[in-house]
Amino acid sequence: MQLKINNRFSSELPADTNESNNTRQVLNACFSYVTPRIPSNPKLIHTSIEVAALIGICELETQSKTFLEIFSGKKILSNSRPYAMNYAGHQFGNWAGQLGDGRAIVLTEIEIKEAFYTLQLKGAGSTPYSRRADGLAVLRSSIREHLCSEAMHYLGVPTTRSLSLILTGDEVLRDVMYDGNPDYEKGAIVCRVAPTFIRFGSFELFSASNDRINLKKLTDFTIKYYYPEITSNGKEKYLDFFKIVVHKTCEMVVNWQRVGFVHGVMNTDNMSILGITIDYGPYGWLEDYNPNWTPNTTDKENRRYQFGNQPEVAQWNLYQLANALYPLIEEATQLETILNDFQTQYDTYYLDMMRSKLGFKLDYKEDKKLISDLEKILQLSETDMTIFFRQLGLVKKDHSPEFAISIINNSFYKPQEIKKEVLNTWHRWFKEYIERLNLENSTDESRNEYMNTINPKYVLRNYMAQLAIEAANKDDYSLIDELFELLKKPYHEQPQHEKWYAKRPDWARDKIGSSMLSCSS
Repeated sequence: MQLKINNRFSSELPADTNESNNTRQVLNACFSYVTPRIPSNPKLIHTSIEVAALIGICELETQSKTFLEIFSGKKILSNSRPYAMNYAGHQFGNWAGQLGDGRAIVLTEIEIKEAFYTLQLKGAGSTPYSRRADGLAVLRSSIREHLCSEAMHYLGVPTTRSLSLILTGDEVLRDVMYDGNPDYEKGAIVCRVAPTFIRFGSFELFSASNDRINLKKLTDFTIKYYYPEITSNGKEKYLDFFKIVVHKTCEMVVNWQRVGFVHGVMNTDNMSILGITIDYGPYGWLEDYNPNWTPNTTDKENRRYQFGNQPEVAQWNLYQLANALYPLIEEATQLETILNDFQTQYDTYYLDMMRSKLGFKLDYKEDKKLISDLEKILQLSETDMTIFFRQLGLVKKDHSPEFAISIINNSFYKPQEIKKEVLNTWHRWFKEYIERLNLENSTDESRNEYMNTINPKYVLRNYMAQLAIEAANKDDYSLIDELFELLKKPYHEQPQHEKWYAKRPDWARDKIGSSMLSCSS
Protein backbone atom coordinates (compact mmCIF):
# COMPACT_ATOMS: atom_id res chain seq x y z
CA MET A 1 0.00 0.00 0.00
CA GLN A 2 1.84 3.05 -1.30
CA LEU A 3 0.49 6.49 -0.38
CA LYS A 4 2.19 9.72 -1.42
CA ILE A 5 2.66 11.62 1.83
CA ASN A 6 2.54 15.41 1.65
CA ASN A 7 2.02 16.89 5.12
CA ARG A 8 1.47 20.52 4.19
CA PHE A 9 -0.43 21.44 7.37
CA SER A 10 2.14 20.09 9.82
CA SER A 11 5.09 21.21 7.68
CA GLU A 12 4.05 24.82 7.17
CA LEU A 13 2.15 25.73 10.34
CA PRO A 14 3.45 26.02 13.93
CA ALA A 15 3.54 22.88 16.07
CA ASP A 16 3.13 22.55 19.81
CA THR A 17 6.63 22.47 21.30
CA ASN A 18 5.47 20.24 24.16
CA GLU A 19 5.32 16.71 22.76
CA SER A 20 3.82 15.03 25.82
CA ASN A 21 0.28 13.72 25.58
CA ASN A 22 -0.97 15.41 28.74
CA THR A 23 -4.19 17.40 28.67
CA ARG A 24 -3.26 21.07 28.72
CA GLN A 25 -3.67 24.52 27.21
CA VAL A 26 -1.67 24.72 23.99
CA LEU A 27 -0.48 28.18 22.97
CA ASN A 28 0.79 29.56 19.66
CA ALA A 29 0.31 26.27 17.82
CA CYS A 30 -2.03 24.84 15.20
CA PHE A 31 -1.53 21.24 16.31
CA SER A 32 0.18 18.84 18.68
CA TYR A 33 2.03 15.67 17.70
CA VAL A 34 0.43 12.59 19.23
CA THR A 35 0.62 8.82 19.03
CA PRO A 36 -2.58 6.80 18.47
CA ARG A 37 -3.51 4.29 21.16
CA ILE A 38 -2.70 0.73 20.09
CA PRO A 39 -5.93 -1.31 19.90
CA SER A 40 -5.87 -4.80 21.46
CA ASN A 41 -7.55 -6.74 18.67
CA PRO A 42 -8.59 -4.63 15.66
CA LYS A 43 -11.12 -6.06 13.22
CA LEU A 44 -12.29 -4.47 9.96
CA ILE A 45 -16.08 -4.30 9.78
CA HIS A 46 -16.67 -2.22 6.69
CA THR A 47 -14.80 -0.27 4.03
CA SER A 48 -15.92 2.24 1.43
CA ILE A 49 -14.24 0.92 -1.71
CA GLU A 50 -15.03 4.20 -3.47
CA VAL A 51 -13.22 6.27 -0.83
CA ALA A 52 -10.32 3.83 -0.88
CA ALA A 53 -10.02 4.32 -4.64
CA LEU A 54 -10.21 8.09 -4.13
CA ILE A 55 -7.03 8.02 -2.06
CA GLY A 56 -5.24 5.42 -4.17
CA ILE A 57 -5.95 2.16 -2.32
CA CYS A 58 -7.29 -0.77 -4.33
CA GLU A 59 -9.99 -3.12 -3.07
CA LEU A 60 -7.59 -5.98 -2.49
CA GLU A 61 -5.37 -3.76 -0.33
CA THR A 62 -8.30 -2.88 1.95
CA GLN A 63 -8.34 -6.52 3.08
CA SER A 64 -4.65 -6.54 3.97
CA LYS A 65 -3.05 -6.67 7.40
CA THR A 66 -1.29 -3.39 6.62
CA PHE A 67 -4.59 -1.60 5.95
CA LEU A 68 -6.03 -2.88 9.22
CA GLU A 69 -3.00 -1.85 11.24
CA ILE A 70 -2.69 1.62 9.71
CA PHE A 71 -6.34 2.59 9.93
CA SER A 72 -6.82 1.21 13.43
CA GLY A 73 -3.86 3.25 14.67
CA LYS A 74 -1.85 0.14 15.48
CA LYS A 75 1.00 1.16 13.19
CA ILE A 76 2.13 4.50 11.78
CA LEU A 77 2.63 5.15 8.08
CA SER A 78 6.26 5.64 7.19
CA ASN A 79 7.28 9.27 6.60
CA SER A 80 4.32 10.51 8.60
CA ARG A 81 3.75 11.80 12.10
CA PRO A 82 0.18 11.86 13.49
CA TYR A 83 -1.15 14.98 15.17
CA ALA A 84 -4.24 16.47 16.78
CA MET A 85 -5.47 19.86 15.62
CA ASN A 86 -5.85 22.81 17.95
CA TYR A 87 -8.92 25.04 17.76
CA ALA A 88 -11.40 26.86 19.96
CA GLY A 89 -15.07 27.64 19.54
CA HIS A 90 -18.51 28.68 20.67
CA GLN A 91 -20.66 25.83 21.96
CA PHE A 92 -24.42 26.35 22.15
CA GLY A 93 -23.81 30.07 21.74
CA ASN A 94 -21.24 30.40 24.52
CA TRP A 95 -17.49 30.88 24.26
CA ALA A 96 -15.81 27.62 25.28
CA GLY A 97 -12.15 28.56 24.78
CA GLN A 98 -9.67 25.92 23.60
CA LEU A 99 -11.30 22.71 22.40
CA GLY A 100 -9.22 20.88 19.78
CA ASP A 101 -9.28 17.29 18.55
CA GLY A 102 -10.17 15.47 21.73
CA ARG A 103 -10.81 12.13 20.05
CA ALA A 104 -9.54 12.66 16.52
CA ILE A 105 -5.99 12.17 15.28
CA VAL A 106 -4.76 13.10 11.81
CA LEU A 107 -2.69 10.24 10.41
CA THR A 108 -1.32 12.15 7.47
CA GLU A 109 -2.05 14.22 4.39
CA ILE A 110 -1.71 12.51 1.03
CA GLU A 111 -1.41 13.70 -2.54
CA ILE A 112 -2.96 11.86 -5.47
CA LYS A 113 -3.57 13.11 -9.01
CA GLU A 114 -3.10 16.76 -7.95
CA ALA A 115 -5.71 16.33 -5.18
CA PHE A 116 -4.95 16.35 -1.46
CA TYR A 117 -6.71 14.49 1.33
CA THR A 118 -6.32 14.46 5.08
CA LEU A 119 -6.80 11.07 6.76
CA GLN A 120 -8.10 11.32 10.30
CA LEU A 121 -8.90 8.61 12.84
CA LYS A 122 -11.81 9.24 15.20
CA GLY A 123 -11.58 7.24 18.42
CA ALA A 124 -7.85 6.48 18.37
CA GLY A 125 -7.04 7.70 21.87
CA SER A 126 -6.42 10.75 23.99
CA THR A 127 -4.69 13.95 22.91
CA PRO A 128 -3.71 17.17 24.71
CA TYR A 129 -7.25 18.34 23.87
CA SER A 130 -9.19 15.43 25.38
CA ARG A 131 -9.92 17.34 28.59
CA ARG A 132 -11.52 14.80 30.97
CA ALA A 133 -12.36 12.28 28.23
CA ASP A 134 -10.53 9.20 26.97
CA GLY A 135 -10.32 10.05 23.27
CA LEU A 136 -12.09 6.83 22.32
CA ALA A 137 -15.25 6.18 20.32
CA VAL A 138 -17.85 3.43 20.53
CA LEU A 139 -19.27 1.24 17.80
CA ARG A 140 -22.68 2.89 18.07
CA SER A 141 -21.52 6.38 17.12
CA SER A 142 -18.91 5.07 14.67
CA ILE A 143 -21.55 3.22 12.63
CA ARG A 144 -23.64 6.37 12.51
CA GLU A 145 -20.69 8.47 11.31
CA HIS A 146 -19.54 5.92 8.73
CA LEU A 147 -22.99 5.45 7.19
CA CYS A 148 -23.98 9.11 7.31
CA SER A 149 -20.79 10.47 5.76
CA GLU A 150 -21.26 8.34 2.68
CA ALA A 151 -25.04 8.78 2.57
CA MET A 152 -24.61 12.56 2.52
CA HIS A 153 -22.06 12.33 -0.28
CA TYR A 154 -24.42 10.35 -2.49
CA LEU A 155 -27.25 12.74 -1.69
CA GLY A 156 -25.08 15.48 -3.18
CA VAL A 157 -24.49 17.27 0.13
CA PRO A 158 -20.94 18.61 0.72
CA THR A 159 -19.39 16.36 3.36
CA THR A 160 -16.38 14.60 4.78
CA ARG A 161 -16.08 10.97 3.66
CA SER A 162 -15.53 7.76 5.62
CA LEU A 163 -12.97 5.19 4.53
CA SER A 164 -13.29 2.47 7.12
CA LEU A 165 -15.03 1.22 10.23
CA ILE A 166 -12.86 -0.88 12.55
CA LEU A 167 -13.52 -2.54 15.90
CA THR A 168 -10.68 -1.99 18.37
CA GLY A 169 -11.28 -5.11 20.46
CA ASP A 170 -11.51 -2.89 23.56
CA GLU A 171 -14.52 -1.90 25.62
CA VAL A 172 -15.33 1.74 26.30
CA LEU A 173 -17.37 3.07 29.23
CA ARG A 174 -20.13 5.48 28.18
CA ASP A 175 -23.20 7.08 29.76
CA VAL A 176 -25.41 7.23 26.67
CA MET A 177 -28.05 9.62 27.99
CA TYR A 178 -25.96 11.34 30.68
CA ASP A 179 -28.34 9.99 33.34
CA GLY A 180 -25.80 8.37 35.65
CA ASN A 181 -26.07 4.89 34.15
CA PRO A 182 -22.79 4.23 32.33
CA ASP A 183 -22.13 0.91 30.64
CA TYR A 184 -19.40 -0.70 28.59
CA GLU A 185 -19.71 -0.69 24.81
CA LYS A 186 -17.59 -1.95 21.93
CA GLY A 187 -14.83 0.45 20.93
CA ALA A 188 -14.40 1.42 17.29
CA ILE A 189 -12.47 3.74 14.98
CA VAL A 190 -13.61 5.51 11.83
CA CYS A 191 -11.18 6.91 9.29
CA ARG A 192 -12.51 10.25 8.07
CA VAL A 193 -11.31 11.69 4.78
CA ALA A 194 -11.49 15.35 3.72
CA PRO A 195 -9.32 17.93 1.94
CA THR A 196 -8.81 19.51 5.38
CA PHE A 197 -10.39 19.59 8.82
CA ILE A 198 -9.70 23.29 9.40
CA ARG A 199 -12.78 24.85 10.96
CA PHE A 200 -14.16 28.21 12.10
CA GLY A 201 -12.80 27.53 15.57
CA SER A 202 -9.27 27.24 14.18
CA PHE A 203 -9.33 30.97 13.47
CA GLU A 204 -11.19 31.84 16.66
CA LEU A 205 -8.37 30.24 18.66
CA PHE A 206 -5.71 32.72 17.54
CA SER A 207 -7.98 35.72 17.41
CA ALA A 208 -9.13 35.16 20.99
CA SER A 209 -5.52 34.99 22.21
CA ASN A 210 -4.51 38.08 20.22
CA ASP A 211 -2.06 35.96 18.23
CA ARG A 212 -2.26 37.89 14.97
CA ILE A 213 0.92 36.29 13.60
CA ASN A 214 -0.47 32.76 13.68
CA LEU A 215 -3.92 33.92 12.66
CA LYS A 216 -2.37 35.35 9.51
CA LYS A 217 -0.28 32.21 8.91
CA LEU A 218 -3.33 29.97 9.17
CA THR A 219 -5.50 32.20 6.98
CA ASP A 220 -2.80 32.57 4.31
CA PHE A 221 -2.25 28.80 4.37
CA THR A 222 -5.98 28.14 3.95
CA ILE A 223 -6.28 30.56 1.03
CA LYS A 224 -3.12 29.26 -0.64
CA TYR A 225 -4.23 25.64 -0.71
CA TYR A 226 -8.02 25.65 -0.58
CA TYR A 227 -8.98 28.93 -2.23
CA PRO A 228 -6.30 29.47 -4.89
CA GLU A 229 -8.84 31.37 -7.00
CA ILE A 230 -8.34 34.33 -4.63
CA THR A 231 -5.70 36.53 -6.25
CA SER A 232 -6.26 39.80 -4.38
CA ASN A 233 -3.83 41.13 -1.80
CA GLY A 234 -3.93 42.80 1.59
CA LYS A 235 -7.27 43.24 3.30
CA GLU A 236 -9.14 42.48 0.08
CA LYS A 237 -7.70 38.97 0.12
CA TYR A 238 -9.23 38.24 3.52
CA LEU A 239 -12.55 39.84 2.59
CA ASP A 240 -12.70 37.72 -0.57
CA PHE A 241 -11.88 34.67 1.54
CA PHE A 242 -14.68 35.40 3.97
CA LYS A 243 -17.11 36.05 1.11
CA ILE A 244 -16.44 32.62 -0.41
CA VAL A 245 -16.76 30.85 2.95
CA VAL A 246 -20.13 32.58 3.49
CA HIS A 247 -21.26 31.41 0.06
CA LYS A 248 -20.14 27.80 0.58
CA THR A 249 -21.69 27.64 4.05
CA CYS A 250 -24.96 28.95 2.65
CA GLU A 251 -25.00 26.30 -0.07
CA MET A 252 -24.28 23.57 2.46
CA VAL A 253 -27.16 24.55 4.74
CA VAL A 254 -29.60 24.83 1.83
CA ASN A 255 -28.68 21.25 0.95
CA TRP A 256 -29.32 20.19 4.55
CA GLN A 257 -32.79 21.73 4.35
CA ARG A 258 -33.42 20.06 1.00
CA VAL A 259 -32.98 16.54 2.35
CA GLY A 260 -34.25 17.17 5.90
CA PHE A 261 -30.90 16.75 7.65
CA VAL A 262 -30.45 18.13 11.17
CA HIS A 263 -26.80 18.42 12.24
CA GLY A 264 -27.68 18.61 15.92
CA VAL A 265 -24.57 20.37 17.21
CA MET A 266 -23.69 23.36 15.03
CA ASN A 267 -21.01 24.76 17.31
CA THR A 268 -18.36 26.90 15.60
CA ASP A 269 -15.79 24.16 16.16
CA ASN A 270 -18.03 21.89 14.06
CA MET A 271 -18.16 24.24 11.06
CA SER A 272 -15.76 23.48 8.21
CA ILE A 273 -13.91 26.33 6.55
CA LEU A 274 -14.63 24.52 3.26
CA GLY A 275 -18.40 24.56 3.70
CA ILE A 276 -18.64 20.79 4.05
CA THR A 277 -20.54 18.84 6.69
CA ILE A 278 -18.22 17.61 9.46
CA ASP A 279 -18.49 15.98 12.88
CA TYR A 280 -21.44 13.61 12.70
CA GLY A 281 -22.59 13.37 16.30
CA PRO A 282 -26.23 13.60 17.45
CA TYR A 283 -27.55 14.24 13.93
CA GLY A 284 -30.87 13.08 12.54
CA TRP A 285 -33.24 13.28 9.60
CA LEU A 286 -36.69 14.75 9.83
CA GLU A 287 -39.29 12.01 9.82
CA ASP A 288 -42.41 14.17 9.97
CA TYR A 289 -41.84 17.71 8.73
CA ASN A 290 -41.18 19.61 11.96
CA PRO A 291 -38.98 22.73 11.87
CA ASN A 292 -38.77 22.65 15.68
CA TRP A 293 -37.19 19.20 15.89
CA THR A 294 -33.66 18.55 17.09
CA PRO A 295 -32.21 15.08 17.69
CA ASN A 296 -29.78 16.29 20.36
CA THR A 297 -30.84 15.60 23.96
CA THR A 298 -28.37 18.24 25.17
CA ASP A 299 -30.32 20.80 23.14
CA LYS A 300 -33.78 19.53 24.14
CA GLU A 301 -34.69 22.52 26.31
CA ASN A 302 -33.56 25.47 24.17
CA ARG A 303 -33.62 23.77 20.73
CA ARG A 304 -30.93 26.10 19.43
CA TYR A 305 -30.00 23.69 16.67
CA GLN A 306 -33.47 22.64 15.55
CA PHE A 307 -34.08 22.10 11.84
CA GLY A 308 -35.71 25.47 11.21
CA ASN A 309 -32.91 27.36 13.02
CA GLN A 310 -30.01 25.97 11.00
CA PRO A 311 -29.75 28.90 8.55
CA GLU A 312 -29.87 31.43 11.40
CA VAL A 313 -27.23 29.52 13.38
CA ALA A 314 -25.00 29.28 10.32
CA GLN A 315 -25.13 33.07 9.98
CA TRP A 316 -24.39 33.48 13.70
CA ASN A 317 -21.39 31.18 13.33
CA LEU A 318 -20.20 33.18 10.34
CA TYR A 319 -20.45 36.29 12.51
CA GLN A 320 -18.02 34.64 14.93
CA LEU A 321 -15.71 33.83 12.04
CA ALA A 322 -15.89 37.46 10.92
CA ASN A 323 -14.89 38.55 14.42
CA ALA A 324 -11.96 36.13 14.28
CA LEU A 325 -10.76 37.49 10.93
CA TYR A 326 -11.26 41.13 11.92
CA PRO A 327 -7.63 41.66 13.11
CA LEU A 328 -6.50 40.95 9.53
CA ILE A 329 -8.99 43.39 8.04
CA GLU A 330 -9.69 46.00 10.71
CA GLU A 331 -12.75 47.24 8.91
CA ALA A 332 -16.14 46.13 10.21
CA THR A 333 -18.38 47.68 7.56
CA GLN A 334 -17.40 45.39 4.69
CA LEU A 335 -17.53 42.29 6.90
CA GLU A 336 -21.02 43.29 8.03
CA THR A 337 -22.11 43.79 4.41
CA ILE A 338 -20.93 40.27 3.51
CA LEU A 339 -22.66 38.85 6.61
CA ASN A 340 -25.90 40.61 5.77
CA ASP A 341 -25.69 39.21 2.24
CA PHE A 342 -25.90 35.72 3.74
CA GLN A 343 -29.62 36.09 4.42
CA THR A 344 -30.26 37.41 0.92
CA GLN A 345 -28.25 34.56 -0.58
CA TYR A 346 -29.98 32.01 1.58
CA ASP A 347 -33.47 33.27 0.73
CA THR A 348 -32.65 33.11 -2.98
CA TYR A 349 -31.04 29.67 -2.83
CA TYR A 350 -33.80 28.32 -0.60
CA LEU A 351 -36.55 29.54 -2.91
CA ASP A 352 -34.79 28.01 -5.92
CA MET A 353 -34.29 24.76 -4.01
CA MET A 354 -37.94 24.55 -2.97
CA ARG A 355 -39.05 25.32 -6.51
CA SER A 356 -36.98 22.35 -7.66
CA LYS A 357 -38.51 20.12 -4.97
CA LEU A 358 -41.94 21.08 -6.32
CA GLY A 359 -40.90 20.44 -9.91
CA PHE A 360 -40.84 24.06 -11.04
CA LYS A 361 -38.27 25.26 -13.54
CA LEU A 362 -39.96 28.58 -14.25
CA ASP A 363 -40.03 31.46 -11.77
CA TYR A 364 -43.33 33.00 -10.70
CA LYS A 365 -43.67 35.49 -7.89
CA GLU A 366 -46.58 33.48 -6.46
CA ASP A 367 -44.24 30.55 -5.79
CA LYS A 368 -43.03 32.01 -2.52
CA LYS A 369 -46.54 31.99 -1.04
CA LEU A 370 -47.25 28.50 -2.38
CA ILE A 371 -44.09 27.23 -0.67
CA SER A 372 -44.82 29.08 2.57
CA ASP A 373 -48.36 27.68 2.64
CA LEU A 374 -47.03 24.16 2.10
CA GLU A 375 -44.58 24.48 4.99
CA LYS A 376 -47.50 25.34 7.28
CA ILE A 377 -49.82 22.65 5.94
CA LEU A 378 -47.20 19.92 6.37
CA GLN A 379 -47.38 20.61 10.12
CA LEU A 380 -51.17 20.33 10.47
CA SER A 381 -50.79 16.59 10.89
CA GLU A 382 -47.56 14.57 11.04
CA THR A 383 -46.41 14.26 7.43
CA ASP A 384 -43.30 12.34 6.40
CA MET A 385 -41.05 14.82 4.60
CA THR A 386 -39.15 12.33 2.47
CA ILE A 387 -42.21 10.34 1.34
CA PHE A 388 -44.33 13.45 0.72
CA PHE A 389 -41.89 15.08 -1.69
CA ARG A 390 -41.05 11.80 -3.44
CA GLN A 391 -44.75 11.03 -4.01
CA LEU A 392 -45.44 14.59 -5.09
CA GLY A 393 -43.56 13.88 -8.31
CA LEU A 394 -46.35 11.49 -9.32
CA VAL A 395 -48.99 14.25 -9.36
CA LYS A 396 -49.96 15.15 -12.92
CA LYS A 397 -51.29 18.29 -14.54
CA ASP A 398 -54.74 16.79 -15.16
CA HIS A 399 -55.18 15.35 -11.68
CA SER A 400 -57.87 16.61 -9.34
CA PRO A 401 -56.92 17.80 -5.86
CA GLU A 402 -58.70 14.75 -4.46
CA PHE A 403 -56.60 12.36 -6.53
CA ALA A 404 -53.42 14.26 -5.71
CA ILE A 405 -54.12 13.85 -1.99
CA SER A 406 -54.56 10.11 -2.50
CA ILE A 407 -51.08 9.99 -4.08
CA ILE A 408 -49.38 11.52 -1.06
CA ASN A 409 -51.70 9.87 1.50
CA ASN A 410 -49.04 7.36 2.56
CA SER A 411 -46.91 10.22 3.92
CA PHE A 412 -49.42 10.89 6.70
CA TYR A 413 -48.59 9.30 10.05
CA LYS A 414 -52.19 9.70 11.22
CA PRO A 415 -54.36 9.62 8.07
CA GLN A 416 -57.47 9.69 10.24
CA GLU A 417 -56.62 13.32 11.05
CA ILE A 418 -56.87 14.36 7.39
CA LYS A 419 -60.48 15.48 7.52
CA LYS A 420 -62.64 18.56 7.82
CA GLU A 421 -60.60 21.78 7.81
CA VAL A 422 -57.27 19.97 7.46
CA LEU A 423 -58.56 18.16 4.37
CA ASN A 424 -60.03 21.37 2.97
CA THR A 425 -56.68 23.11 3.43
CA TRP A 426 -54.92 20.36 1.50
CA HIS A 427 -57.57 20.61 -1.24
CA ARG A 428 -56.99 24.34 -1.62
CA TRP A 429 -53.23 23.91 -1.74
CA PHE A 430 -53.31 21.15 -4.35
CA LYS A 431 -55.73 23.15 -6.47
CA GLU A 432 -53.19 25.98 -6.56
CA TYR A 433 -50.29 23.57 -7.04
CA ILE A 434 -51.88 21.84 -10.03
CA GLU A 435 -52.73 25.21 -11.58
CA ARG A 436 -49.08 26.17 -11.13
CA LEU A 437 -47.91 22.89 -12.70
CA ASN A 438 -49.90 23.75 -15.79
CA LEU A 439 -47.79 26.87 -16.27
CA GLU A 440 -44.71 24.66 -16.73
CA ASN A 441 -43.56 23.62 -20.19
CA SER A 442 -42.38 20.17 -19.13
CA THR A 443 -44.35 16.96 -19.49
CA ASP A 444 -45.50 15.08 -16.40
CA GLU A 445 -42.94 12.36 -17.10
CA SER A 446 -39.95 14.67 -17.50
CA ARG A 447 -40.96 16.65 -14.42
CA ASN A 448 -41.20 13.43 -12.38
CA GLU A 449 -37.73 12.42 -13.55
CA TYR A 450 -36.40 15.85 -12.60
CA MET A 451 -38.03 15.83 -9.17
CA ASN A 452 -36.60 12.37 -8.50
CA THR A 453 -33.10 13.84 -8.81
CA ILE A 454 -33.92 16.42 -6.13
CA ASN A 455 -36.14 14.51 -3.70
CA PRO A 456 -34.47 11.33 -2.40
CA LYS A 457 -36.43 8.15 -1.93
CA TYR A 458 -34.06 6.84 0.72
CA VAL A 459 -32.30 8.66 3.55
CA LEU A 460 -30.57 7.31 6.66
CA ARG A 461 -33.60 7.45 8.90
CA ASN A 462 -32.71 7.40 12.57
CA TYR A 463 -34.30 4.02 13.21
CA MET A 464 -32.45 2.44 10.28
CA ALA A 465 -29.09 3.36 11.79
CA GLN A 466 -30.29 2.08 15.16
CA LEU A 467 -31.25 -1.28 13.67
CA ALA A 468 -27.77 -1.59 12.17
CA ILE A 469 -26.24 -0.72 15.56
CA GLU A 470 -28.33 -3.30 17.41
CA ALA A 471 -27.40 -6.01 14.91
CA ALA A 472 -23.72 -5.06 15.07
CA ASN A 473 -23.78 -5.33 18.85
CA LYS A 474 -24.69 -8.98 18.24
CA ASP A 475 -21.77 -9.37 15.80
CA ASP A 476 -24.05 -9.16 12.74
CA TYR A 477 -22.65 -6.53 10.37
CA SER A 478 -24.75 -7.41 7.33
CA LEU A 479 -27.22 -4.56 7.86
CA ILE A 480 -24.39 -2.03 7.79
CA ASP A 481 -23.48 -3.21 4.32
CA GLU A 482 -27.12 -3.37 3.18
CA LEU A 483 -27.79 0.20 4.24
CA PHE A 484 -24.47 1.37 2.86
CA GLU A 485 -25.31 -0.01 -0.59
CA LEU A 486 -28.90 1.28 -0.44
CA LEU A 487 -27.78 4.81 0.39
CA LYS A 488 -25.31 4.94 -2.50
CA LYS A 489 -28.33 5.34 -4.79
CA PRO A 490 -30.77 7.44 -2.77
CA TYR A 491 -32.58 8.83 -5.82
CA HIS A 492 -33.07 5.46 -7.53
CA GLU A 493 -36.24 3.39 -7.13
CA GLN A 494 -34.42 0.21 -5.99
CA PRO A 495 -37.59 -1.92 -5.76
CA GLN A 496 -35.60 -4.69 -4.00
CA HIS A 497 -35.20 -2.29 -1.07
CA GLU A 498 -38.78 -1.02 -0.97
CA LYS A 499 -39.10 -1.96 2.71
CA TRP A 500 -36.89 1.03 3.55
CA TYR A 501 -39.25 3.41 1.75
CA ALA A 502 -41.47 3.63 4.79
CA LYS A 503 -42.42 5.95 7.59
CA ARG A 504 -40.77 5.68 10.99
CA PRO A 505 -42.30 2.69 12.81
CA ASP A 506 -44.21 3.37 16.02
CA TRP A 507 -41.63 1.58 18.16
CA ALA A 508 -39.00 4.11 17.06
CA ARG A 509 -41.00 7.21 17.97
CA ASP A 510 -39.48 7.63 21.43
CA LYS A 511 -36.71 5.05 21.43
CA ILE A 512 -33.19 6.13 22.42
CA GLY A 513 -31.06 6.22 19.29
CA SER A 514 -34.10 6.45 17.01
CA SER A 515 -35.64 9.72 18.16
CA MET A 516 -33.21 11.51 20.48
CA LEU A 517 -29.46 11.14 20.74
CA SER A 518 -26.67 12.47 22.90
CA CYS A 519 -23.18 13.70 22.11
CA SER A 520 -21.83 10.58 23.84
CA SER A 521 -19.54 8.64 21.53
